[in-house]
Amino acid sequence: MAPAGPFDVLVRGSGAVGLAAALALSRQGLAVALAGPDQPPGGDDVRAYALNAASVALLRQLKVWDAIPADARTAVHEMRVEGDAPGAALAFSAWSQGLAELAFIVDAAELERALRAAVRFAPHVAWLAPGAEPAAALQVLAEGRDSASRERLGVRMPRQAYGQRGLAARLVSDRPHGGLARQWFRSPDVLALLPLDRPAFEGRPGHGLGLVWSVPDERADALMALSDDDFVAELMAASGGAAGTLRLASARAQWPLLLAQADPVCGAGWVLVGDAAHLVHPLAGQGLNLGFGDVEALARVIAAREPWRPLGDLRLLQRYARERAAPVAAMARLTDGLLQLFASPLPWVRELRNRGLTLVDHLPPVKRLLTGRAAGG
Repeated sequence: MAPAGPFDVLVRGSGAVGLAAALALSRQGLAVALAGPDQPPGGDDVRAYALNAASVALLRQLKVWDAIPADARTAVHEMRVEGDAPGAALAFSAWSQGLAELAFIVDAAELERALRAAVRFAPHVAWLAPGAEPAAALQVLAEGRDSASRERLGVRMPRQAYGQRGLAARLVSDRPHGGLARQWFRSPDVLALLPLDRPAFEGRPGHGLGLVWSVPDERADALMALSDDDFVAELMAASGGAAGTLRLASARAQWPLLLAQADPVCGAGWVLVGDAAHLVHPLAGQGLNLGFGDVEALARVIAAREPWRPLGDLRLLQRYARERAAPVAAMARLTDGLLQLFASPLPWVRELRNRGLTLVDHLPPVKRLLTGRAAGG
């Protein structure tokens, strides 16, 4: 039976990161209150997450991974990244890297559904009624990019707007994806077609794809205004038909793309996790992985605290902040640097980036390093 209070931890936010934080901390026997809607927002969620090995390990530890339907978590065995010049490409395979898979593409709605179900059965978690404000030694703020609690605390989170939006949709192809994730980097957009076994094509699994397309704001307006057929025609032209003949299998969604870092990420009695703490460009598919990395680190730091140290102790929470500072900053630099490199229209930059893709493709140690960093969260 869920605790009625008092609480050790109050988690604000019931998205994937907030739910994972509530589960991870409750597994230590802490009484956790969860503030946020107990039902997902209305409408179809067409997002697909790319989860690395560290995120999958966390979900396994939380007993959530196996609850996600098999057709909602598709292994990526190969990845191909193409530039904007003939022959400029970089290819990865799980086999060449000595891995079972490079990543998993997961249906966002099914992931959150599995996390919500686990929370409802967790003996130390209470889902609060709207408006409830219980006292707790520690508040974990996981309300996303527009966190109201972060604003009330006066925490600065300056944002760099990219002037781009991410477009997402579900597609089906007449050609099986074969576990291959495709990505095109070119000025000024980044296109990704990610293997996802749902939806099926004419009853056959293995033909579904998740679309993530980062485009300038004006281009996003134009694409969103197109009919389904005309949108697919633009997508076919952008992908060159490499993934087969495509068809839309969902509505289209869009959101603004930002780079941001909260400062500070913790204080006495509170800590920020996930998008409430940092935002990165989705071109590397690492946003949720960073959030799950926050959860894993916070739970580990709290589990290792001295018996006499309170949960909300500032020195304790600063250990978490120091541990997460380097990986978050590195991912922000990587995604921002790649975007700036591939968005430049200058001919000499175009030549440099395309030669760089081809060079890295012929350097197995560098490819192993990149794969290892992407897998670590």
